[in-house]
Amino acid sequence: MSDNTENQKDKTGKNKKAQGSKSQNDSKQPLNNLFGGKDSGLGTPKPRFSIYWVYGLIIVAFLSINFFNFGSHVEEITWPQFQRDMLMTKDVKRLVVVNNSFAEVYIKDDRLNSPKYKPFLNRGFNSISKAGPHFTFTIGTVDIFYKQLEEAQKSFPENEKISPEYITRKDIFGELLSWVLPFVLIAALWIFFIRRMNAGGGGGAGNIFNVGKSRAQMFDKDSSIIKIDFKDVAGLEEAKVEIKEIVDFLKNPKKYTDLGGKIPKGALLVGPPGTGKTLLAKAVAGEANVPFFSISGSDFVEMFVGVGASRVRDLFKQAKEKAPCIVFIDEIDAIGRARGKNPNFGANDERENTLNQLLTEMDGFATNTGVIILAATNRADILDRALLRAGRFDRQIHVELPDLNERREILKVHLRPLKSEEDLDVDFLARQTPGFSGADLANVCNEAALIAARNNKDKVERQDFLDAIDRIIGGLEKKNKIISPNEKKTIAYHEAGHATISWMLEYANPLVKVTIIPRGRALGAAWYLPEERQLTTTEQMLDEMCSALGGRAAEELVLGKISTGALNDLERVTKQAYAMISYFGMSKELGNISFYDSTGQGEYAFTKPYSDKTSELIDKEVAKLVERSYNRALEVLTQQRDGLDKLANILLEKEVIFSEDLETIFGKRQYPGSGEHILLAEGENHASDIHISEAKNDDSKPELV
Repeated sequence: MSDNTENQKDKTGKNKKAQGSKSQNDSKQPLNNLFGGKDSGLGTPKPRFSIYWVYGLIIVAFLSINFFNFGSHVEEITWPQFQRDMLMTKDVKRLVVVNNSFAEVYIKDDRLNSPKYKPFLNRGFNSISKAGPHFTFTIGTVDIFYKQLEEAQKSFPENEKISPEYITRKDIFGELLSWVLPFVLIAALWIFFIRRMNAGGGGGAGNIFNVGKSRAQMFDKDSSIIKIDFKDVAGLEEAKVEIKEIVDFLKNPKKYTDLGGKIPKGALLVGPPGTGKTLLAKAVAGEANVPFFSISGSDFVEMFVGVGASRVRDLFKQAKEKAPCIVFIDEIDAIGRARGKNPNFGANDERENTLNQLLTEMDGFATNTGVIILAATNRADILDRALLRAGRFDRQIHVELPDLNERREILKVHLRPLKSEEDLDVDFLARQTPGFSGADLANVCNEAALIAARNNKDKVERQDFLDAIDRIIGGLEKKNKIISPNEKKTIAYHEAGHATISWMLEYANPLVKVTIIPRGRALGAAWYLPEERQLTTTEQMLDEMCSALGGRAAEELVLGKISTGALNDLERVTKQAYAMISYFGMSKELGNISFYDSTGQGEYAFTKPYSDKTSELIDKEVAKLVERSYNRALEVLTQQRDGLDKLANILLEKEVIFSEDLETIFGKRQYPGSGEHILLAEGENHASDIHISEAKNDDSKPELV
């Protein structure tokens, strides 16, 4: 469905989402914390105190105490300086040799105030202490130092000679640090790497031993950042009815329990990609005032054996503690695939053990009162039947492609943030996009805005949307691609053949536009306007096959040779013919027999559900069916040869033709389709406008040439 953005705003900056009967005073209330925290008055979360700041300060203080001596400073000098400036001037009061490696010099008190030493006492942070030691120098070896000292004091009287003191000083703090610090660093690195490993693994693991913890994200009414509700989901009215009932049960359980009703244990959202299954789940999370757990099926898969089953157990353990609650498993086919009998042929013990645990938790011996399972998949045919039974998934909610009215509503949602022209016809755009999912429609609106910006427009116009639909269906135009004249002529007759037959046959899809401008991988493309029907008859399928073969037939009829340009046509026709014979029972030789397997289990079988003789009969019937359609195409083109040549020449000249060009050549179509009235708007300049087909299914995709 439409992936509506949160809190869409119009041009005045006001919120366009319906707000009920809120008064203006509500806007003066402090904004709630968008991140789930308590109300801070400004709508922003309060900063959380981190314990890592404390750790950092302790380490800095530890290193500072060890490497800096606060409160005093010892000036380092050399032996010549000591001998010349202190010893010979008889300023030294005391000389202490520490650990036989360096000497500490103490100056006499009455000499400290002399001009020679006074600057060292008044240098602020680096001032020396009056108590001393005042200076220090390295002595080398003790013997050499002793000889130098004796030699320097040779002329001194005995009572004035300085005798050094020898002491051994232990640095207990430094030794302790040298022993403890390596172990502290190793432990810190270990913790750092373990946390990084678990952070990379996601979700609930606190350390490597918690790898079996569930990775589900929990949202509740206080901490949820999801602001989507059912009003933001356009279309899907039937699906929303069933989902709303589950939400209503959680809000008003007494309404149902008084009558003896029980809440469904699970609901499975099934549908093609992009139709809005996950968006519905987001709406449930936004509407329900209960905890909401969200997890993907692939989050149960891990390289370790037994982790998947462990995570399932942990998920339901958390859910039971928070009951009543909703557990949403997206892409459940990752673990819900049907179990195999032989591990050598597609079975997977680890995945199947995870599935077995899920089956047990959903409906096993223990009860899960108040835990509702919501799951989504686009491959319901491959799910295990034990998973789909009542008691586990009581409801299967089909989320199908939107119809005309739903497409209109979806487009309105996605047009809100766009600066589009005021008179934009949303109904016209909805009719131009049948078969589009909600994600496709969102892509159309985005592409239109990009195209308008590329052309330096200040508003997104109708033509931008049509170009965007062209771009999505057929790809980007490649006008600079080099094509030889012979190839261009082949492409023109190929596309003219398709257009001619589609105009002449009753049940063929009416043409909208044909182009021989390369687009994407195609060298030419044709857009049709198929009906949005639920049932298809044999005659309708035969006419569609004949129209698809019109390109190959035109090449053979006019040019006398065929090319590889019909690859896409032949692929579609072959698949359709086999479906008619082996699935729909449209063969008189084979009868009303269908070999279609709706369970999807047949694709893993090694044998076909029919004999070799029946297989040969199917092949013969398909070949006859395709040959009849091809001969019929040749016959129609032979009768309309003049019109075919005119159409091809116009294509070579203009490169793009529209339905009115065919009407000029062949006359008004004898069999008007149900949607032809929307092909052209009144008063349009058809020579310049581009019109797109009324579907995006196999019948409306561009034909590769």
